[in-house]
Amino acid sequence: MSKHKEDKLPFIIYWTIIKVSRSNIVTRVLIDILAYLFYKVFRSQKYFEFQGKKYRYFYHLYNRTVASERVIEIPIAKKYTDQFKGKNILEVGNVLSHYFQINHDVLDKYEKAPGVINKDVVSFNAVKKYDLIISVSTMEHVGYLGDKERNPVKFSKGIKNLKKQLKKRGLMVVTLPIFFNPYIAKKIKLKTMPFNKEYFLKRNSFVNEWQEIDRKTALQAAGYDKYYANSDTLYVGVYEKKN
Repeated sequence: MSKHKEDKLPFIIYWTIIKVSRSNIVTRVLIDILAYLFYKVFRSQKYFEFQGKKYRYFYHLYNRTVASERVIEIPIAKKYTDQFKGKNILEVGNVLSHYFQINHDVLDKYEKAPGVINKDVVSFNAVKKYDLIISVSTMEHVGYLGDKERNPVKFSKGIKNLKKQLKKRGLMVVTLPIFFNPYIAKKIKLKTMPFNKEYFLKRNSFVNEWQEIDRKTALQAAGYDKYYANSDTLYVGVYEKKN
């Protein structure tokens, strides 16, 4: 936090709001609504850049996108699902259906909802192959917090199994908060993540602005729920199946 001494007062105000919002459901709902209105009125035209393209920040009341990495993950994921519209798509983790009408398969071990496949990502065996597999901040929970079966290597096993579900030239895109799961953070640091391409983004303001950065800068961040609430860095892993 020494790197942010000039932000001491904003930091105190910011975390006071976060802690009050986390104290009970009533204050959470009230602050969420006020924050949502603030962002929609004053920041609805704000953009971030990812791989040379501009994306509008995504503000929604569900799951507090205004306060988390969802604000950039959702538009990135939506870009890929739109690109593969009409093709076979599998989403791992039931996320996008909370924000949009979807027309693709969803794999989620725990969330019960119409059409959702409640199977483990490690043992899932699809009846068809997919052109695109997309996952938004879900795989970091596999074998870790949120999974009844605690086993760090389940993440790697899950990704390995998902690769088998891809068509030739199929694409898999996975977004992850870097420091939420220590096993994943270590793999990123050691450059052993199971993807062809890797991208990194970092939060750089109390109003949830993000910018694309390099690996070294990402790994120097404060960490999950440290300087900023939730994740201050995002990893985007992309895998293209060759054969």
